[in-house]
Amino acid sequence: MSRTARLTPPEAAVLWALALLVVAVAAWPLLRLAMEAVAPGGTLDSGPLREALDSRSTWRATRRSLETSAVGMVGAVLLGGLFAFLVALTDIRGRAALVFAFMLPMMIPPHVTALAWIQLFGPSSALLNAIGLAPPIGAPNPIYSPGGIMLLLSIQHAPLAFLVLRAAFRQVPRELVEAARLSGAGPFGLAGRVVIPMLAPAVIAAAGLSFVSALGNFGIPALLGIPQSYYVLPTLIYRRLASFGPSVIADAAVLALLIGLIGVIALLAQSWLSRRMESRLTSRPGAILHVPLGRWRPAVEAGLWAIIVAILVIPLAGLVAMSLVPAYGVGLGLSTVTLDNFAEVMFRQQAPLRAFANSTGLALLAALVLAALALPLGYLQVWRGSRIANWLTYAAEAPYALPGVVLAIAMILVFLKPLPLLDLTLYGTLGIIFAAYLGRFFALALRPVAAGFAQADPRLDEAARLAGAGFWLRLRAVLAPLFGPMAAAGAILVFMTAFNELTVSALLWSSGTETIGVVIFNYEDGGYSVLSSAMAVLAVVAVLVIMLAAQAARRLFPPGVLPWTDDRDGR
Repeated sequence: MSRTARLTPPEAAVLWALALLVVAVAAWPLLRLAMEAVAPGGTLDSGPLREALDSRSTWRATRRSLETSAVGMVGAVLLGGLFAFLVALTDIRGRAALVFAFMLPMMIPPHVTALAWIQLFGPSSALLNAIGLAPPIGAPNPIYSPGGIMLLLSIQHAPLAFLVLRAAFRQVPRELVEAARLSGAGPFGLAGRVVIPMLAPAVIAAAGLSFVSALGNFGIPALLGIPQSYYVLPTLIYRRLASFGPSVIADAAVLALLIGLIGVIALLAQSWLSRRMESRLTSRPGAILHVPLGRWRPAVEAGLWAIIVAILVIPLAGLVAMSLVPAYGVGLGLSTVTLDNFAEVMFRQQAPLRAFANSTGLALLAALVLAALALPLGYLQVWRGSRIANWLTYAAEAPYALPGVVLAIAMILVFLKPLPLLDLTLYGTLGIIFAAYLGRFFALALRPVAAGFAQADPRLDEAARLAGAGFWLRLRAVLAPLFGPMAAAGAILVFMTAFNELTVSALLWSSGTETIGVVIFNYEDGGYSVLSSAMAVLAVVAVLVIMLAAQAARRLFPPGVLPWTDDRDGR
């Protein structure tokens, strides 16, 4: 089948319907954001842009965003690289369990991670009070600091670096390293001339991904920075939107555009550096490099699990302890333990109940819709070679590559007024959050499906066409059974990401449209720490249950689709 084959009328109709959707939830909002920054209200006016660029708070927040993102990037690459090297190339035991545990911080929402560390430290820590290690009353919580933000950004995004670097480590061929050794290369020469040049593009890719993710992170700097008036660009936008001034939308658009510009520059720099440092193998690699640990293996395994306990288990224990005490500052003990906080958020208060219903419904609907849309778009892009479908894929990737706050402001600009012809207002409803989820997470649903089409033989579809099967029949009888597991895996990733999302919904919610992330944030911001902890524990349990269920059914999915699985151990 030619990749430039002419589309049939049903295929063309589906393509244009997909184009309309992608333009509505991805391309047009971002373009509208750029227009608002330079022409607020449709009139060319450099006032908001000039005012934002002249403001000290803008450049202070920009500097802080760059600082926290850069340090978080370095920490993520170092931590993720350490685990990637040991998981990919050594003979450590329990690899599948280790990968699952290390990936869990990426699946837990950033604001829940921040809340867990807040409840662990400080004089009011229920866990530290229970064991007599709490700081004296009045002592500051050390996690409320720029250093705390950088630490948690490193932990949150280390799994991203891990995924990139693990794949790169497995591309280092054993025969190439052995040839260098036979040529007299020592450990430093081997690393400097062989291994590092091969890994440099992957390290740069991991660094770029970690930096952009940290740049757009809202939950961690919001919970750790706002109480200390330490604002980065996403939290500065949140504060500006709360001011309700006459030019608030234009100001927020300029700041969102600034974040997007920094993110684009970072991605372009990553691409340029990767091309300059790219190294290719002249032949297909054989056996991958293997580094036996020998007598050091027990110590290395103990060290890795100690890191997991330090960055995951202990903070979550602090969160659980806070959720089980009757009031903030009370130590956990047999006489103080209570489940009343869980009863409060699950059965008594209306906002948490609405939040669970809203988040579940929005995440499930977005997952199903995007999985259904990814199947025909992946087909038209990969097997039918449509240029329009290819451009739609790029447009769908943009909202996910940019910080979530950028898309949130763009959605406000597009849906603030009633829709033309329909006279329908989405602003202030669940509809605007749903539209934002469609634009934000389309890439997550599309990637597994597109990868599946790229690996499969298109002659299956060609045979069905020669047999007289139309597009809708082929979609139902050939494509859906063949690529359904990829679409299901993408739907799982969309659901898990959207279920506890905060960055987008924090700027789009209104009374009655709260999500789980918004309620957790509002509880903590209002001083109801025991209730926010109970909500956060329930969110973590939901994430863990979904991950374990997907892990149990991992053989139904293609290797590598579920990021917390390891195809060398436990598949």
